[in-house]
Amino acid sequence: MPTAISKSTKEEVVKVMIGVDPHKGSHTAVAIDGAETELARVKVRTSSAQLEQLLAWAEPFEKRTWAVEAAGGWGYLVSQQLAAAGEEVLDVPATLAARVRLLGSGQSNKNDPNDARSVAIAAMRAPRLAGVERPDHAGVLRLLAKRNLDLGRARNRTACRLHALLAELVAGGIPNEINASSAQHVLDGVVATTPIQAARKALALEHLDDLRRLDAQMRESKARIKAAVATANTALTDLFGVGPVVAAMAIGYAGDVRRFRSRNHFASYTGTAPIEVSSGGRVVHRLSRRGSRQLNHAIHIAAITQIRHTHSEGRAYYERKLAEGKTKKEAVRALKRRISDAIYRQLLVDAVAVR
Repeated sequence: MPTAISKSTKEEVVKVMIGVDPHKGSHTAVAIDGAETELARVKVRTSSAQLEQLLAWAEPFEKRTWAVEAAGGWGYLVSQQLAAAGEEVLDVPATLAARVRLLGSGQSNKNDPNDARSVAIAAMRAPRLAGVERPDHAGVLRLLAKRNLDLGRARNRTACRLHALLAELVAGGIPNEINASSAQHVLDGVVATTPIQAARKALALEHLDDLRRLDAQMRESKARIKAAVATANTALTDLFGVGPVVAAMAIGYAGDVRRFRSRNHFASYTGTAPIEVSSGGRVVHRLSRRGSRQLNHAIHIAAITQIRHTHSEGRAYYERKLAEGKTKKEAVRALKRRISDAIYRQLLVDAVAVR
């Protein structure tokens, strides 16, 4: 699980910080010392020998820490290889490295060496950064949740295309939510009298086959997620509106919850804490678009589920906010923050139980 390294600890231990700017075809690494002076740089091709080349280049720096930009993206493989080799590796958000590059004097040009140096400086200055460690069960849940989300998006696209064709064949198309059986029933009643109608019907039947295939894949995906969550020893699913899919997203994308200092810090990461945009004597807060959108989506699913069930505590809280004069969107946001706090508390309980 990811761990956080404090600034004071890094200053005492880290003698050399190596920033890595990863790409599909190559990785550029720049080593700096505590005074942010560049010591060396190297560029290696992405290949089976990339780890050996990087370690051989970094061998003169005995006390070193690697800082990889976006270790969950293009830098995933190289960061995992370094961590598996016993190296200390930090995950530097791309936005943080970009901010350092733009504000740094004389280093605002956008190229790989400057990017790698910015990553190293960002890691040297940042008070808390997540450390890269070997994937655990949370990583499995994250992969399964991402796959389920991709399947859901693919199904929605296919259903929309199918419904568009049906609306061109039958007036009004399908009035309710489209599914394979209703689409089949409509197509059975369509008699193509022109070549264009025949082509539309043939394409609709192909999309119908795709819809059935995606429905089957989603059923298999949800079954895998349910089994994986059951082995995670979590009580997240005891929260109203949190099923196996939402639990998998929460565990997978939150990682080690102990890296968050408080529920407020966690809410900021999930995008459920409003952002202050005050100026002068006017205090204003707006909706946050920061943090993990996947976690925010999971919390949104739980909130809507609670609102739809009139007997849930979440529905009572939602109605209470409406009675206080809040809009529906504001009430949903307030409920999402409450759910974020509940998920944070449960993840902490789970983390303590595992230790």
